[in-house]
Order: sequence, then structure tokens, then C-alpha cells
Amino acid sequence: MGKYLVLQTDFGLGDGAVSAMYGVAHMVSDEVVVENLTHDIPPYDIWVASYRLYQTVQYWPKGTVFVSVVDPGVGSDRRSIVCKTESGHYIITPDNGSLTHIKHYQGLAEVRRIDELTSRLPHSEESHTFHGRDIYAYNGARLASGEINFEDLGEVVEPETLQQLELVDANEAKGILTGSIDVLDIRFGSLWTNIPLALFKEAGIVHGDSIQVSIFHEGNQVYQNIMMFAKSFADVHIGEPLVYVNSLVNMGVAVNQDSFSRLYHIGTGSSWTIQLRKAPKVIFD
Repeated sequence: MGKYLVLQTDFGLGDGAVSAMYGVAHMVSDEVVVENLTHDIPPYDIWVASYRLYQTVQYWPKGTVFVSVVDPGVGSDRRSIVCKTESGHYIITPDNGSLTHIKHYQGLAEVRRIDELTSRLPHSEESHTFHGRDIYAYNGARLASGEINFEDLGEVVEPETLQQLELVDANEAKGILTGSIDVLDIRFGSLWTNIPLALFKEAGIVHGDSIQVSIFHEGNQVYQNIMMFAKSFADVHIGEPLVYVNSLVNMGVAVNQDSFSRLYHIGTGSSWTIQLRKAPKVIFD
């Protein structure tokens, strides 16, 4: 195990919450290397937290411990859990849907329930609103440092009993590829879909083809256009839209040097769906 502990929260960096989590981890062990996934998850947005884990976990060494705290139910009867993924990583998080994407796309090898009464920072028993510090960072550091083993953290939980968010699987029918707009490339406003490049290849679509893009919100069409399937943003003029392959090898939709989501008021989640299909080349005289 590489002693890496990677933190994700919706806390932001405007106060001392994240620093307190760092401090607890270093009190457990000076050898733990604490890093950040992000602390800019929108407040209470479990969907985005789930996706960012899916986006990131696989690119860290096996044995890395992740702590994800987007926890609107803190202090309630929701469970605190730790999982070992099929890829050999560990995630400590509330059982509120934060593992949805990891479970669906990468798989969980085993899940255990953490006892919030006994497995917590000493002398924190009277605090019920900062489990990110008192339970998750504390146990994450203990696991990352080797002070405890995965099996020491609690009793086995069946993965089928975990809370799950609704997902829309990508599919192809009669040349139309349908999926969901899962998340944004935040700073640039590009749309990241769950439609894999493999479906594009199966449909015979190659770079340079014209793609008809249709976007729906709760079943109502809100956008439609024809744009190039480009290798890079530089393949189109500034201000032009494009379809491209994102860093997870899924299809993305963007505007070169502008924000697609802001320009066209496009959101994310299972209520936002997208259809891509090969369109005839448009030639302007």
C-alpha cells in the first residue's frame, strides 16, 4: 500500500474544515501522504461526487485510500461504509449514492460498514456533524498507514444493499446513440456523456464525420445542431461546436474556447439525455 490518502468534499477551502481533516490524518501517521481530489463539489451534490470518483480512482496506484464526503445526511441513520474496488482501491464514504458510478462501471469487490460509535477520532463522541474529520479522515489515515486492515473496519455489507442513484446506460438503436450528460468539464463548460467511443466505432463513425447532436431535458428537446467529430478543439474555428473524445474515452460536446453548457443552458444528470447520429456532410457554396 502506498500510504496515499485522497480527499474529496463539498466543503470548499474557505474555512478550516479540510485543514482539520489533514491534521487528523497526520496525527494518525506522519507517513500518510494526503492529497486532494477536489473540495469544489457543489454543495450536497452526491451525483457529481460519485462521478468524480469514477473519473479519478483508476489513475491512482492500487491500495490508495479515497475519502469522499458529500454528506447531507450526516448524523442521521445513513451508514458509513468502506469499499474495496475491483481495481484494488479503497473508498470511505457515506452510503448515500456516492459509489454509484464506481459500482456500475468498475465494480466493488467488497463493502464493509464502519461502526460510527467505536471507529472514530478519540474524544469526538459528542460531535455529530463532522464525520468527514472524525470518522472518514481518521479511518482513512489508519487504513492508508497500515495501522488497521480493511477487514478491521466493520462487518461485510452486500453491495446490492447500497444506495444507488439512477443511471441511464448508453445504447445504440438504428444508428442513433443515446446516453446521458453525466457531468461538465467544469472550467470549460464542455459536456461529458456516458456514450463510449466503442459505440461510435461500431456505428462506423470516424473523425471528420458530421454528427447530429440532439439534447433533451426530461424528455423535451432543448438543443439540436450538426457539428464535426473532431480529434481536437483546434480542428474547428473558435466559437464552433464539436464532438470529441474526452479523457475517459467517452464522447464529449464542446464549443472551441467557450462554454457549451453556459451558452445553451445545459445541465447534467439522468434527466439530461443526448442523442448522437451520423449526419450528411453539409456543404455551403
